Amino acid sequence: MVVTSNIGNDIQMESKLKRAEALYEAVNQLIRVHQFRDRESICCHNVSVAQCYALETLVKLGPLRLKGLADEMCLDKSTTSRVVDALLRKGYVLKTPDPMDQRAVQLSLTPDGRELYQTIRKSLIAEEALMITDMPPEAVDAALELLEKLTVAARARLGT
Repeated sequence: MVVTSNIGNDIQMESKLKRAEALYEAVNQLIRVHQFRDRESICCHNVSVAQCYALETLVKLGPLRLKGLADEMCLDKSTTSRVVDALLRKGYVLKTPDPMDQRAVQLSLTPDGRELYQTIRKSLIAEEALMITDMPPEAVDAALELLEKLTVAARARLGT
């Protein structure tokens, strides 16, 4: 009788779980710091972080229906509706009839909304540049590659 051992597999799984836990902690801390930083930088422009994400999505994807915006932002439709209502009141977003279905509306940016987003983006990119000033370019490139892969994997798990 041959006895097989799963010790090697157990050690590999334990190692993988430890790396996963370390990754979770590192990403969690980065997200917290970024969200706090974003809140401080963005809110001084009289919009919330969620409102800024909505502006960014509309800049990158162009006009969208509310459901499309909600899906892209990984929010439910009612939360996205509240975000959009605030942007409409502030004059940063327009609702217009959808050319494909006149019963539906699509959301698009006003010139003021696009300009606000560009102002906020420029400020946040300047902060990022300061953060990586003393880091070797190879380390930054490797981090970018890892973050892109993690984003793809996370989106795949969410089905987006």
